[in-house]
Amino acid sequence: MTTTLLAKKDIQKLQRAIVDGLEDVKAQDIVVFDTEHLSSLFERVIIASGTSNRQTKALAGSVRDALRDAGFAKPRIEGETNGEWIIVDCGQAVVHVMQPNFRQYYNLEELWGDKPVRLKLGAPKPAVKTPVKAAPVKKVAAKPDVSLKRSNAAKKGVQEAFPSKAQVRKAVAAKAVDKKPAKKVPVRATAKPAAKKVAAKKPVARKT
Repeated sequence: MTTTLLAKKDIQKLQRAIVDGLEDVKAQDIVVFDTEHLSSLFERVIIASGTSNRQTKALAGSVRDALRDAGFAKPRIEGETNGEWIIVDCGQAVVHVMQPNFRQYYNLEELWGDKPVRLKLGAPKPAVKTPVKAAPVKKVAAKPDVSLKRSNAAKKGVQEAFPSKAQVRKAVAAKAVDKKPAKKVPVRATAKPAAKKVAAKKPVARKT
């Protein structure tokens, strides 16, 4: 294996260890840039954000521990006193741990960001799921609910067999009206026609 390949493997291993150390303490907006063509002093610039002084200090310490576990030399750390911008010099890579307002103001991405690098080399790309079209739903005509009709008919039958109180009262009231005797209407006596007086015929004397 040539020296170039060995050096490349070393820088990839170093980069992976740094990124793992940053992710362990939940660093925000981690970016990696290839700076080999810009400077002979280092080959990678890694920038990450921490929301407070406490988190930036924890991020720098996590990077130091990750490098030690991976077998690299102890890095040189600057800026831990205030925690606003901490530089971790890892030899072939330089890590900038910054609070968001400092990162926005100094804009290191514009200075070193010509060649962005993937965070984790060799990581499989997530499979893109193709959306599956749902089959069209056929509209089925609603069938008449026979059970509902039967239940309604049953209800009517029950109502007819067992009338409600209101129905009973109506029926009783109707019968009571029928049973009442009809009022007698007084009939006025009509005057009888006066009997015609028949004049008594005088006896006719017979001639002798």
